[in-house]
Amino acid sequence: MVRRRLLPDRRGAGRVEPPPRRRVSFALSREAIADRLGDPAALARAAPTFSDDAEAAAQSGRLRDAAVLVPIVWHDATPSILLTLRSARLTAHAGQVAFPGGRLEPGETAEAAALREAAEEVGLDPRLPVVAGHLPEHLTGTGFRVTPVVAFLDPPLTLTPDPGEVAAIFELPLATVLDPAAPERRQAEFRGRMREFWVWPHPEHLIWGATATMLVSLARILRD
Repeated sequence: MVRRRLLPDRRGAGRVEPPPRRRVSFALSREAIADRLGDPAALARAAPTFSDDAEAAAQSGRLRDAAVLVPIVWHDATPSILLTLRSARLTAHAGQVAFPGGRLEPGETAEAAALREAAEEVGLDPRLPVVAGHLPEHLTGTGFRVTPVVAFLDPPLTLTPDPGEVAAIFELPLATVLDPAAPERRQAEFRGRMREFWVWPHPEHLIWGATATMLVSLARILRD
């Protein structure tokens, strides 16, 4: 398992959170995952739809480039996706589940930005991830064009989260992502309009928003 420094959760109890158990088999190899991430047809089928706010930002030309790292921790026979719970002290998306990531610096590639941000947020050695490919770009209502960079990690890992940015690190089994029954479509009112969004099951955290949509894209690519 991944070795992590214990951090207090929202109830104040320090712990490491194991991935939830689901009875779904996993049979994809790293090579198969990389091949599917490199298939233009699979990427096109997995392209997400975006909110009116995101479309408006794209049409106005106000999009800022960002990248996230989608780390697949290759536990023996039970790979999982590494996720973070953002600190409650952050001004944007506080307390939400996210992948490590952030804005691109001038002249920086998406891969370089994703690795740099993962190093800053969770202390991941940038030499360790083996990049497998990219998911389709994700547009956010806050004006970001996000490139999700998928990479493999071999355990054990020693991670040291920045407490100013990350409240906890946890994992979601890749088998859950491959389970067609796992994601749930929900509705909620936001800014006077009903919005639909994806939610992934986890016993402790609400996985929704851009992170959930990126996981749906990954699922569509890997299930085909």
